[in-house]
Amino acid sequence: MRVVVVDDQTVVREGLVLILGLLPDVDVVGAVANGAEAVRLAAAERPDIVLMDLRMPKMDGVEATRRISTDTKVIVLTTYSDDESILAALKAGARGYITKNARANEIAQALHDVHSGETHFDPVVQRRLVDLATRERPTGLPDGLTPRELDVLKLIAEGKSNSEIAQQLYITEGTVKTHVNNLFAKAGLRDRAQAVTYAFRHGLATAG
Repeated sequence: MRVVVVDDQTVVREGLVLILGLLPDVDVVGAVANGAEAVRLAAAERPDIVLMDLRMPKMDGVEATRRISTDTKVIVLTTYSDDESILAALKAGARGYITKNARANEIAQALHDVHSGETHFDPVVQRRLVDLATRERPTGLPDGLTPRELDVLKLIAEGKSNSEIAQQLYITEGTVKTHVNNLFAKAGLRDRAQAVTYAFRHGLATAG
């Protein structure tokens, strides 16, 4: 199978090329540092699979995945396994999602599965997908808050910082800030103190 590697970190990109080069049925036809280069290379080389990082300059992996022809399958290989990253990649058309702590044989298995028309998700991602599918969510949230904004609001009410919220929800701190700004705008809140009051007034948080 013909594979393109996409990662903005040189050491990671070169390491993946070396690992894939040891596989007897894999031909690495290119390695690039961002999504824009990935789109151009995929159009020129028409690889079977692109092994795609997510967070990159110029164009991220989600947008690149969306733009690459459906004839080329994309496997995301990233350090991020939060809900937003997983869902964004899958909606963009990714057929596999593995994290960078995967072993060489796990990457090889992902390549074979996706090349044969299957999907492949590592165990961490599978657990997140199951959690997303089965999680019970309250209905009728005030002011049009989303379930994820409610998650953030509850943790604000518990006194958690943005970094602590990011760690607990398996999302980036930048994503937390976006959710905070959105829920503040929807609920007409000026600061975290008002957010705590709002959470308790609407029965969205509990003492202790």
